[in-house]
Amino acid sequence: MNGLDPAKVDAVLDLFCAAGHAQVSPPILQPADVFLDLTGEDIRRRLFLTNGTDGADLCLRPDFTIPVCRHHLANTKATLPAAYCYNGPVFRQRKDGLGEIPQLGAESLGRTDTAEADADLLALSVKALETFGLQDSLIRIGDETIFAAILEGLDLPTVWRRRLRDLFGETDRLNAAIGRMAGGAATEDDSRDVRLGFLSALEGADPEAAHAVVEDLLSIAGISAVGGRTPSEIADRFLEQAALARGARGHDRAAETLTAYLSLKADGESAPQVLRAFAAEFGLGLDTPIAAFEQRLAAIAAKGIPVSRLRFAAEFGRRLDYYSGFVFEIHATGKDVGGPLVGGGRYDKLVTLLGAETDVPAIGFSMWLDRIAASVEA
Repeated sequence: MNGLDPAKVDAVLDLFCAAGHAQVSPPILQPADVFLDLTGEDIRRRLFLTNGTDGADLCLRPDFTIPVCRHHLANTKATLPAAYCYNGPVFRQRKDGLGEIPQLGAESLGRTDTAEADADLLALSVKALETFGLQDSLIRIGDETIFAAILEGLDLPTVWRRRLRDLFGETDRLNAAIGRMAGGAATEDDSRDVRLGFLSALEGADPEAAHAVVEDLLSIAGISAVGGRTPSEIADRFLEQAALARGARGHDRAAETLTAYLSLKADGESAPQVLRAFAAEFGLGLDTPIAAFEQRLAAIAAKGIPVSRLRFAAEFGRRLDYYSGFVFEIHATGKDVGGPLVGGGRYDKLVTLLGAETDVPAIGFSMWLDRIAASVEA
């Protein structure tokens, strides 16, 4: 189906296994509520949904990361650190095509040597592409922890910080929200958020009373849950939107700072200097995340990948909500194959959200075999 030599696919899986990743095959059918809660709007609207005989909401797996983490948690004998790899289809609705996408990938859970783990997974994905015969590729990197540190250093209401971080990686929507903070007109996307007339009634109301009103309205409408969210969680969402509508003006300096940051681009070699110059210009204390950034670059260089080959873009984040730090994509050079060949990054909160009792640092990547096949053929 993907047009690749099966022997090459097997060779990549052997590469993953030799690096300590045990091959697993999580079920294709997964509980829908997990993905509705954790994957982000882009994936939520592309799910293939169905129901079990017991009425449970199910979906065809749209990615492997969550199923692999659930597999780990279901194994009572599993210990940390743990590493897994996989080969199989994921399912996302597309405007054209069947929406069945072949993927290979690897996940690493529980390693506390964060910089080394980041470098190992990036280097492993590069070696996998080389095994397929792709020696030339462009590596794009980003880091949500720097963006989060900037938000913490700005004079913004908590609800706005949360909103902006949620939008990180969706550049158009993020820029629109920043424009609203600086007094710009509401966009079509903003209007969708605030179009319900009763938001104006909620604005400034007693939170407990407003919460009760929303829950009562949902109860009258016979709505017990939407997208895996309870009436109480939906009420919280409406109150958050009211707060966003109320606080959408008067943050010009914060908007200027964020706009300047999101415009930063540099190769890996000069990126630390560019980030330090930005921090000094805007009076932000970013020493800790920049030091971690430099440590990761050093670890990547030690794996034989020149940091000058990396392209840092401050605006770059992954659309899946569970990513929380370092992210990367690998693109074919000189070929238009419809997107990245590899996408991955760090998701340190996901395993805890899925039920782990303690925090589990984690990083992984997926390879899009249809795009890799197109790139090999080109």
